[in-house]
Amino acid sequence: MRKILSALLVASTVVLSVNAQKQGNFSYFLPKTAVRMSLLIEKKTFTPGQLAGYSDMYFKTSAPTEPSVTYRIVGTSFSSVGLPDDKKKYELFIDKKHSMVSVECDRNGVLKAINDKAADSPVPTPFKPSPKVAQPDPHDYMSQDILSSGNLPKMARMVAQEIYDIRDSRNQLSRGEADFMPKDGEQLKIMLDNLNTQESALLKMFEGSTVTDTTETVLTFVPEKGISKQVLFRFSRHFGLVGSDDLSGDPYYLLTEDLNVMPELPTLPEEAKKKDDMVIGVCLPGKIRLTVSDGQKPTAHYETYAAQFGRTELLSGSLFGKKMTSHIIVDPVAGTVLKLRTEPLE
Repeated sequence: MRKILSALLVASTVVLSVNAQKQGNFSYFLPKTAVRMSLLIEKKTFTPGQLAGYSDMYFKTSAPTEPSVTYRIVGTSFSSVGLPDDKKKYELFIDKKHSMVSVECDRNGVLKAINDKAADSPVPTPFKPSPKVAQPDPHDYMSQDILSSGNLPKMARMVAQEIYDIRDSRNQLSRGEADFMPKDGEQLKIMLDNLNTQESALLKMFEGSTVTDTTETVLTFVPEKGISKQVLFRFSRHFGLVGSDDLSGDPYYLLTEDLNVMPELPTLPEEAKKKDDMVIGVCLPGKIRLTVSDGQKPTAHYETYAAQFGRTELLSGSLFGKKMTSHIIVDPVAGTVLKLRTEPLE
């Protein structure tokens, strides 16, 4: 399987225009369809609490004492891109016999339009993680006595007592038994929220804290006809995304199914079917279904038209003859004709 840097595939297109008065040959490519798979990978970094060893003593629950980093895939999305197919290169003859005003290709030389203007190809929006919320620092909720305690056992006892005092205060407020009850429900809510924040911050001294980051990784691959199953990548809970040959990760497979469905060419007038010394190559792409599997169950599906799963159609250069001209827009991803309009020449 061929993998390509995705940064090269989503580059903006450029217009290569040919003036009808400038005669000569102009070459272009038909595409080979590649698939861009975006993986959202969540990384969790756990840092044990300074007082983790005393959690069972004061709260009857054990807490992890070793740091750890874990990864998991939380999202998958797909899009298709077109690459120039070196085996499908065609020449256009720009001469007085053919009524071509402009030819538009993308920057890879893949045909987009003849005598027309193609729309810009959509560019996938990069993933933007949510802004991180600042986590409260436990030390901000410690008294001077706790901060100045000389050893961990003493600090653990004092912090645990502070947590139990916070819980007791919260219970008294909830029951309406506190010495200083708030005047209304909004004040009560603010006081309870503050107590919850203090408890959560101090508990981190025992339970530890976890920081979560989500990043996007993009894999680009070209499905090939005749290859129905292959290792796409490997993923490790402890190392994240690794190479397809790195045995530290579990394999994720790409299953490719040819659906044997192709679009139809637009109807051509009889005049456009005449033989000509120039032909315009376009694709009738085949539809495929891609399934990503972890070896036990499917994890993602994607259907797309792929040029390499269809066939090439040759249109006669008489489409741009002396009696008629045409306007053609071609999909630079799958190579199919999106629009074909003919008009007579006076």
